Amino acid sequence: MANAASGMAVDDACKLKFLELKAKRNHRYIIFKIEEQQVIVDKVGSPDASYEEFTNSLPSNECRYAVFDFDFTTDENCQKSKIFFIAWAPDTSKVRAKMVYASSKDRFKRELDGIQVELQATDPSEMSFDIVKSRAI
Repeated sequence: MANAASGMAVDDACKLKFLELKAKRNHRYIIFKIEEQQVIVDKVGSPDASYEEFTNSLPSNECRYAVFDFDFTTDENCQKSKIFFIAWAPDTSKVRAKMVYASSKDRFKRELDGIQVELQATDPSEMSFDIVKSRAI
């Protein structure tokens, strides 16, 4: 279960919630945190949650991983959706936490099959709605 390189386990609920988001679209977003050497689900957003609600759910001084199901319309007027993986590591978070999240990110991301776009952000401006939309198209 735990990976020797990062020593990090992934709680089964993380994969389960992600599958619900991907296949059933029961959630707009999921925020994950590392607690006691394990990645666990921190918060889940309802299907009608806005991008603003999602960004407001991220703590201003603690690292998190998050996935967001981003719906958008292309220039050809097609409805599309992309699943974003966001590594949130605010400048104000502890150095040790940033290191743990950075070293565990790739392994955790591999557990979530279906991520289409990855973003790393250290402050809200790096994951603004416009940036996310430009990365989705």
